[in-house]
Amino acid sequence: MYNQLQFTSTHELIDQYAPLVKRIAHHLMARLPSNVILDDLVQAGMIGLLEAARKFDPGKGASFETYAGIRIRGSIIDEVRRGDWTPRSVHRNGRRVTEAIHQIEARLGRDASDAEVAAELGVSVTEYHALLQDSLDSRLFSIDELAHNDDDSVGMQFEGDDPGPMMQLQDSNFRQALADAISNLPEREKLVLALYYDEELNLKEIGSILGVSESRVSQIHTQAALRLKSRLREWH
Repeated sequence: MYNQLQFTSTHELIDQYAPLVKRIAHHLMARLPSNVILDDLVQAGMIGLLEAARKFDPGKGASFETYAGIRIRGSIIDEVRRGDWTPRSVHRNGRRVTEAIHQIEARLGRDASDAEVAAELGVSVTEYHALLQDSLDSRLFSIDELAHNDDDSVGMQFEGDDPGPMMQLQDSNFRQALADAISNLPEREKLVLALYYDEELNLKEIGSILGVSESRVSQIHTQAALRLKSRLREWH
């Protein structure tokens, strides 16, 4: 293991963990539009791997693979964000859906259904699903964005930088709030997130399990992310 300092060169490190970079890049690529190039994601991931090699402290108790995975994923997501390929209208519609979900759930005290959100927006259910599909490419990173501060905090602790007791408390409280929000999602949305993030299945595989199309899985994922955002709005 790397945390036992068994590598004698950067080349050995790259050879050992290059498959991890490619696996993460392929997993994220499945959620991105066709104009994003896989090689660009891999290159960004390799930068994250090298950054992990430079900053990793084996004395902190975490495995290198865990730490590198955070750095690789973060580096790829940063590269995608820099590309600025999401139209403003997509962000605007995502905010509209988030606000509609919040208003309905505050009013009714339960999960907002597709039909209720569509009615709140003044569109048909079909048009609402189209909005979710349009929001797909930007919102598939929503879970990562929600947990982004958490990842940074973990990385900081691995590096030996102390974020201070107040920041640690905020991170701990946010993690708990996020976990609670996920546990209270509608069952199908919760299952999609579990299969995607925990089991690392792609959208097509999840669709086969649920008996729905890949595009419908995308819509469910997007709606789950927007619902979480509405329920965690006080953290933004």
